[in-house]
Amino acid sequence: MSRVDDLNRILRTLQSGTPDIEASALVSEDGLMIASALPQHVQEVRVAGMSSTLLSLGMRAATELGRGGLEQVLIRGSNGYVVMAKAKSGTMLLTLTTKDAKLGLIFLDMSRAVEDIDRIL
Repeated sequence: MSRVDDLNRILRTLQSGTPDIEASALVSEDGLMIASALPQHVQEVRVAGMSSTLLSLGMRAATELGRGGLEQVLIRGSNGYVVMAKAKSGTMLLTLTTKDAKLGLIFLDMSRAVEDIDRIL
């Protein structure tokens, strides 16, 4: 099994174990899609590019506002959340959740997935 297959398995496991997560992706800091479990209608290139931009902005804001190193980015929309967690391997785990998602559980499950991702990368 390849590393990409292993990463895709982690994403599928994350989604199947956390019903409030509707989609997930692993994106490099420079905006390249590494692995994804996104719906068919979602363009991977756009998701990767937006994620990279948000990560860059979040890192700059956290640093300049004295909040330390960036760990997560959280966006709340009327239809749900976009949650991004930075991994040690220069990647970022992105999830799309329902609007009623239990964020504590989402954060915990994403943290575990990031640990698994870091072991592979």
